[in-house]
Amino acid sequence: MNAFILLGVPLLPLLLAAALSLRPGRAPLRLVPWAALPALLLAALGPEGKQASLPWLLTGVELGLDPIGRVFLALTAGLWLAAGLHALHERGEDPARRRFFVFLLLSMVGNLGLILAQDAASFYLFFSLMSLSAWGLVVHKRSTEAWMAARLYLVLSVLGEIALFAGLMLAIHQADGETALAAIAAARPEGAAMVLLVLGLGIKAGMLGVHFWLPLAHPAAPIPASAVLSGAMIKAGLLGWLRLLPLDAAGHAVLGEVLIGLGLAAAFLGALAGVFQARPKTILAYSSISQMGLMTTGVGLALLLPAMREPLLFAVAMYALHHGLAKGSLFLAMDVAGQLPRSKRYRYAVLGLIALPGFSLAGLPFTSGALAKDLLKAPLAANGTGLVYTLLTLAAIGTTLLVLRFLWRLRQDLALTTRPLPTGRWLPWALLAAMSLILPAVAALTALASPEVPLPELATVSLLWPVLAGLALGALGGVVLREWMARHVPEGDVAILANVLIHAAQGLHARVSPLREIRLHPRLRARLRRAQRIARHELEWAERRMTRWGRLAFLFALSLLGLYTAMAFPP
Repeated sequence: MNAFILLGVPLLPLLLAAALSLRPGRAPLRLVPWAALPALLLAALGPEGKQASLPWLLTGVELGLDPIGRVFLALTAGLWLAAGLHALHERGEDPARRRFFVFLLLSMVGNLGLILAQDAASFYLFFSLMSLSAWGLVVHKRSTEAWMAARLYLVLSVLGEIALFAGLMLAIHQADGETALAAIAAARPEGAAMVLLVLGLGIKAGMLGVHFWLPLAHPAAPIPASAVLSGAMIKAGLLGWLRLLPLDAAGHAVLGEVLIGLGLAAAFLGALAGVFQARPKTILAYSSISQMGLMTTGVGLALLLPAMREPLLFAVAMYALHHGLAKGSLFLAMDVAGQLPRSKRYRYAVLGLIALPGFSLAGLPFTSGALAKDLLKAPLAANGTGLVYTLLTLAAIGTTLLVLRFLWRLRQDLALTTRPLPTGRWLPWALLAAMSLILPAVAALTALASPEVPLPELATVSLLWPVLAGLALGALGGVVLREWMARHVPEGDVAILANVLIHAAQGLHARVSPLREIRLHPRLRARLRRAQRIARHELEWAERRMTRWGRLAFLFALSLLGLYTAMAFPP
């Protein structure tokens, strides 16, 4: 029975995606959000351990649930459920909504499946399905901006898949052929295997240096897609690190120091770049880079301080839960902000609920952010990491400035309406926002009920003063630096700079090497140019065809449906 439930978590959205592809007129869209419900129930009530073992499939498929996986499954399933409910109404008048929901479901399959995967083959299969299917969400609007973002996303995703696959193969070789993720981590991947695993998973996690797809993809994707991209899917890279890196009693000081440096740099540079953005979705994208930097720092600390790895890894998991729910709420709030009620009492309540998860990200006392930051910084107090502790505290100032910038830019989208907003459109957002208060309340009640669980410190001075400092700096910047703040960092930062350099190099090459063109016969030159135009036209045609719902989506659905049929009916 447990094996059937585990297989049903990714199988249900896969079957629904196949139904939408094969019978688009008969498959009801209202079932799409509820495809995540079995995963949410499994996270709440399911037993831990390996519950499904299929040694005859691939290299041996293992599915199961562990404590870290339970936290990630609860976050992912809850966020997919909320985003799906919101999308039913937000995409209600979209003529291409069925194509959108097919890619949404396929991304859900991969996202849920990789959390349950306990072996390398199934983890890579689900990870790839999630990454490639999300391309259909980024390109959904088919605008020039969407095509540019989707191309960059696809390039980086493929590079990440290659690095992850190569890293897994090398790590399996170092583990004497063992394919279980726990065995690979126990064998302590070293050298090229470790570098490739960090890079391949880091692309998805928005690691500094390979982060620039995030501020391009989020503005291009529809709001519900942005919510799951930032809240759930980028956590897949973080989970992969927790599964595969040598987080054991020996630790890994060099890798730990590298991840701490990259994480802290991302925390500050992401906040700095985000403050100089104009569009709210782009600001939230840079906020995700900054917050993922803090989680990367937590993983690095667990590698550097192996004696404290258990509380640090738990803190990273709780930070991921807090950030995913808060960021999903902020993305969905952008739709709610455009349809505020005319009643002042309700309007102020809505505005307060919009701001709550934002300031929770900064660590406002008595919120989930205060809980997550307290868990992350508590193990550092007596371990000679005072500098890291101080930098983690200072990072909250940047987060506060980012939140203020987001709310300031969001004010332009505020609009009043006399028509009541559909329940399915505002209730998922409201529940996600309320989790900023519910999570710390649950943690406090758990501590009171269990004497061995320490009571979290949710209202310390170290949590409050960075928020107050950020508010003061934000007020000062709004008054004194108004014109300077109007300048914007290009969305995509490094990618835009690289694109400018590439075009400059092409222009320089065309000017300094005219002889290459002169040596070609005019007829040959004309034929080459004609062949180039034809090739470009064919590639653009193929790329457009891939976004027609039912084409690529059907191939994904058909292949994985065959895989799960083989699982259910072994020879």
